[in-house]
Amino acid sequence: MKKSELQDPFKEARNTTGLGKMDDQNDPVTMVLGLKDVRKCAHAWKAFQSGATPGRIVVPSEVAIRTTRQIPFEVDPPEHKEYRSIVEPWFKRPLEEEYTAILTAQINNIVDNVLTKDSIEVVEGFSLRLQSRALTLLLNTPYEEAETWISWGTHVFRSEGEALDGDKANILYDYIDERIAKAIENPTTDLYSMLLKVEKDGKKLTREEVKGVMILTFAGGRDTVINAVTNSIAYFAEHPESLEKLKSEPEILNKAVEELIRYFSPLTHMGRVVTEDTQVCEHAVKADSRISLCWASANRDERTFENPNEIVLDRKVNPHVAFGFGTHNCLGATHARQIMRILLTTLSEKVASIDIINYKENIEELGEFKRKVGYDELTVKFNKK
Repeated sequence: MKKSELQDPFKEARNTTGLGKMDDQNDPVTMVLGLKDVRKCAHAWKAFQSGATPGRIVVPSEVAIRTTRQIPFEVDPPEHKEYRSIVEPWFKRPLEEEYTAILTAQINNIVDNVLTKDSIEVVEGFSLRLQSRALTLLLNTPYEEAETWISWGTHVFRSEGEALDGDKANILYDYIDERIAKAIENPTTDLYSMLLKVEKDGKKLTREEVKGVMILTFAGGRDTVINAVTNSIAYFAEHPESLEKLKSEPEILNKAVEELIRYFSPLTHMGRVVTEDTQVCEHAVKADSRISLCWASANRDERTFENPNEIVLDRKVNPHVAFGFGTHNCLGATHARQIMRILLTTLSEKVASIDIINYKENIEELGEFKRKVGYDELTVKFNKK
């Protein structure tokens, strides 16, 4: 088996009951596995809500480490739409020409740098740096701020051997509180200042609401982007012909981005809280229990995807749900896609091949399932064209 492959541990359960079971801090989760069922549940926001106790829809649950509601992620319609309309234009900025030019320069600089080295550890030495520097653009904050975020390491809420680390999470929360206070005192053109200025229902957002948007922005796009970038580099190391294909067929770039995101599904699943006794896949689920929408399983559903366990860079039909589905589709998807487009273009232009020197897989324990989500370590050598 190739080092870059991600197996589908959900296949048997998806094709029998359509469900999986896992315990999460004594708050069990029923995992919905099929693409059709995942989409159906995502649409049914009245039965499967996001606006439950803050932190409860995340798996593993973050109830023990935060009380701030992530906005608009943990809010249901119709209020969700009001918050989303405030922040969505800001998160579409990656499509702007100036934004794209700066992001392209950032990524080119990172690739140029690693091409001068005998080896590089990709997770922290490449992907974390790329993600953090790109985030300065998304927040419209000084480039130097990235060094602070890099110093936190790859996981915002976890430390070695710990699924959740409240002390580490508080570093992020305290940091955001400080930046909100600075923006109140000296407004700039950054995201904090924009949020403090806008109004909802005729009132300015509270500090807690601003903090909720910022926690989501920091946490939601960190591990996911790191996983997508790292997994893609591992794939290209074992498939150098794919880099050449992207170079010779630039018209397939967007399809390639969607296919890598589908296959690697950087976020395995996301929870919902059941509002009333109902059924999922003909199985009863009780009110106030939890389900999860398993994007990673849905994206390998052979009833929709031909050869689902293969990466087909120019895949024609690709209705993946790696960025979520329905009301709560990923706010940062435009930013993530732009990172991947520029990265793939840069690699295809500058890199002849990539050698994997050493690696350690990152395996998620999901009840009866074990899923490789990426790498804890991946050391490679980039070879220049």
